[in-house]
Order: sequence, then structure tokens, then C-alpha cells
Amino acid sequence: MTLIKSISGIRGTIGGLPGDALTPVDTVKFAAAFGVWILSRKGKKVVIGRDARISGEMVSALVSATLQGLGLDVIDLGLSTTPTVEIAVALEKASGGIILTASHNPIQWNALKLLNERGEFISAEDGAAILKLAHDESFHFADVTKLGRYEKKHHYIDTHIELIKKHPLVNVRAIRKAKFRIAVDAVNSTGGIAVPKLLEALGVRKIKKLYCEPTGHFPHNPEPLPEHLKEICRLVKKEKCDLGIVVDPDVDRLALIQEDGKPFGEEYTLVAVADYVLSKRKGNTVSNLSSSRALRDVTEQAGGRYTAAAVGEVNVVNAMKETKAVIGGEGNGGIIVPDFHYGRDALIGIALFLTHLAKSKLKVSQLRKTYPSYFISKNKIELTPRINVDQVLEDMKAKYQNEKINATDGVKIDFEKEREWVHLRKSNTEPIIRIYAESQNEKKANELAKRMINQIQEILIL
Repeated sequence: MTLIKSISGIRGTIGGLPGDALTPVDTVKFAAAFGVWILSRKGKKVVIGRDARISGEMVSALVSATLQGLGLDVIDLGLSTTPTVEIAVALEKASGGIILTASHNPIQWNALKLLNERGEFISAEDGAAILKLAHDESFHFADVTKLGRYEKKHHYIDTHIELIKKHPLVNVRAIRKAKFRIAVDAVNSTGGIAVPKLLEALGVRKIKKLYCEPTGHFPHNPEPLPEHLKEICRLVKKEKCDLGIVVDPDVDRLALIQEDGKPFGEEYTLVAVADYVLSKRKGNTVSNLSSSRALRDVTEQAGGRYTAAAVGEVNVVNAMKETKAVIGGEGNGGIIVPDFHYGRDALIGIALFLTHLAKSKLKVSQLRKTYPSYFISKNKIELTPRINVDQVLEDMKAKYQNEKINATDGVKIDFEKEREWVHLRKSNTEPIIRIYAESQNEKKANELAKRMINQIQEILIL
């Protein structure tokens, strides 16, 4: 059993002993801490929503009842998406929000992801304050006559889609005219509701649904990586689709499949959308340190400035605000469009990519070839209590002290001459060290990653 408490929320496996997993006791404790924090800021209303995982109904009931018990009013969107909840917080003029989703984690996981009054993930400072409230159990619940109200609102996915259609860079007419045939894999979560609705609203001619029933029973690993997407790759080719679309359970990550049945590359989702946005708006871009340098290349070619932020959506958003970026996100398929809202949003990403594709009049595979060619090898090492991660990273930093080092988030070693890099960091969401290596082809990236893994293992043996 696992329970991870961090400044961005609480994430864990369902079942087990309190304090060791995301049990009802832990869920109530953390929801209460967030509610007390909202009240300390004179807040009154909180928006909640969840993905379709099978523990969601239970966790949602615990969270909403806890918030009501503190005297807060709850707006429950029910089955929803992370970006939809973010938008609803702002539209409802709420004081915060909670998204009940473990994102790409397997079925046994769930989480409480916390939003401020702008519908953005809370800051590190606010997260630390909430963790302290939870630790101290500094809760005072409301008298019976002052309990909060509870209201369900199920229209927000439709509202979200209508706002997307109105975005100035989304061209519904061009998309409709292209008569796209598109396959969708929504891993039996809420993307199965939102993505087909969006495609229909955009005038897509033919939609082939794969795992679009929001049952919460994930048919494959829900992280949208190439090794998990073989079925939709076959479907796209068999049905002669123009494109395959894959989202994770809470619809903040977007992966694409080319018409030839090959993955477009999750790193290139953001690159392609940024390419389109930069063709319309001059400006800067941001992604995290683990993202492909292809975004940097595309940005500089368009006359903009690229900035690398620490991993984590809140860090990317802060950097985007500081640099006045016109587009940004994370290389895992997370797209942030700042004039829409400051959150990763697969739905606006789909609309912008389809507009770009329709206007380019290229096949998806042809569009992919217009971008710089890089490959990222993504690996991990499971952590045990005896592993001193900080010392491992310090040893690796010392070993490569003559290379360009960025220690903002873990250790990133940039081999500028070879146009490749490696990023070593402890995960915020799982008990692992992530090892990401990028080079100009798969073989070189895998070799670089393997070399780093071997060196880390040698350090662990010493």
C-alpha cells in the first residue's frame, strides 16, 4: 500500500491501514485540511469532479460530505475532466476545487488534486500550509444549522466544449471541411464522454470509439505511452482513419496516432500545437526540464524564447506567466493555452491540432516529418528505503561537472555538442527515480539512458 503526501495533493492506493494508503480516514483528513485552508481565506464554495475510476464515487462522497461538514458549499460536477473542473472553478467564482483522479496511475490508485480560486494548482507554500493543517488535525466542523449546501451540475463538459469552439485559433469550419475520420481510446474513463462530444461539435465526420465507456475498468495501462497503445494503432490503420486520439483518465494528457498506425510521439503533441500557435502569435514558450528540445528549436525558429521549468504543472504555469508565454506545457502530452486557462487541457489541444492539420492539408505522418527529429528514452528505478536519492544525484552531478548542469529539479546534464541530454529526478507521484534521456534517434537515446542507469546502480552498490 502507498500514500504520497505532497504540496500538490494526496495520492495513494485504495485499501489498507490509515496512514499507509488512501483510506477513508486519510481522504477525510486531507479534505478537511483543504476545507479549513479555504475557510481561512474567507472562502465559501468548492467545485469537485472526478474521473471514472471505480473508487471515485466513494472518494467523492467522502470529500463532499467533509467539506459540507465544515460549512462549505459544494458544486459537484460528477464524472468530469481535470481541465473542465479547472474552468468550472473560475466560472462558478468558487474559492477552490478538488479533482479526484490519480491521472495516469493504475486502477488501484486515486488522489485529491487541489486548485485555488483561479482554477490553478495550488502553490508550494499553500500546499505546505495544507499539509501542516492535516498533520495537526486543526479542524473545527460546523454546527448543524451551518452545514454547507450540496449541488450537482452536469453541464460543464458541454460548457467547456462551447468555449473551445469560440477560441480565436480554433477553426471549426476548416475541421469540418477536412472530413476527418478519427479513432479515440479513452481508457474507459471520462475522456469517453468528453472527446467524442468535442469531435462531434467540431464537425468530425467519422468517430471510431475504443474503450469510451466510463466504467473505470482500464483495459490497459492508462498512461498513454506507445507500448500501451498497440490496439488503437491497429484500429487506426485497419479503419483507414486520418488520426488516432488517446487521452489519460482525467483528460489532461494527449497522445496522437498517425494514419499509418504509428505513434506521433507524445513529446510532439505540444511541439505541433506550439508550431501552429506560433504561426499566428509571436511569443515565448515553456515546457519542463524532461521535455524534448524540439519545442526549443521550433520556438527559436519562430523568433521566440524558450524556457525550461521544473517538472510539475504549477512550475510550468509560473514560468509561463513570468515569460508571458503564448503556449506551453509538458512533454507528456500536456498542453497549456494561457488565453484559455492555465491548465493542461487535452480538449483544447485536440481542437488546435485538428485546426493545424486541416489547414496544413498534410497527413499526420507528413506533418510529423516537418519537425526536428529527437527521441526520448523514458526509464525508472524503483526506490527502496535505503536509497539516498539526494546523494545519488549529487554523485552524478559531480561525475559530469564539466558538462552543462541544471539542478533546478533533480539533475539535468546537457551534452550540447552531441545535441542530447539526460534528466535524473525523484518522481513527485511514485516511489521511483525517473531517468529520461534524449538524443537524435532511439538507439542513441537508449544507449545514453542505459549508461546512466548503470552508473547509478554502481553508485548504489558502493
